[in-house]
Amino acid sequence: MSLRAAQKQMTYELFLAKALELFGTKGYAATTIDDIATAAGSTRTTFYLHFSSKADVMSALLTKVDSILTAADDPSLTAVIASGSRALIHQWLDRKLTQWDEIKPYMTASYQAAHDPVVAAKTEQWFEDAVTDMTEGLNQSGRLDPDRRRIRCVLAFGQLEHMSRRYFSIGWRTPREICLEELTDSWCYLLGVED
Repeated sequence: MSLRAAQKQMTYELFLAKALELFGTKGYAATTIDDIATAAGSTRTTFYLHFSSKADVMSALLTKVDSILTAADDPSLTAVIASGSRALIHQWLDRKLTQWDEIKPYMTASYQAAHDPVVAAKTEQWFEDAVTDMTEGLNQSGRLDPDRRRIRCVLAFGQLEHMSRRYFSIGWRTPREICLEELTDSWCYLLGVED
């Protein structure tokens, strides 16, 4: 990578980091592009060389969250679902719950920005991609009636998403281990896992 390309990447990352900080302290709606540029020690003009809008910044932050969440997935979500293994489902869910503290600032900002069509579309695509991966796992395994596979995956992933939102706002009201066991039981039921 050339020095110029490295500098450009560093500036891009700095804009993301400062935007995330500002979204956390001022809120998404109150943070302006000028705020982000100033916090990064840059200008509005330079900001626009990297991003087209504040929503574009939020979209890039969501892409970063997706990388954080999926980088640790070995095996993949599709493979976990296809396996039909309660142990693998439990392990996968446990890893997601462990990642929640790291992704909380990103997700809190995205909830504040949910009214923005770009952010809403990115969030919806993220949900759909997870459901598609899970459905593919059920397709590979042959478990459940084909007409019921997708809705079962929507329900299972929806539980995880809802639980994460509750955690981000109020923490663990029920001990984490109990939440993990109940979520694992629910996923196993919904996804036709019998062991």
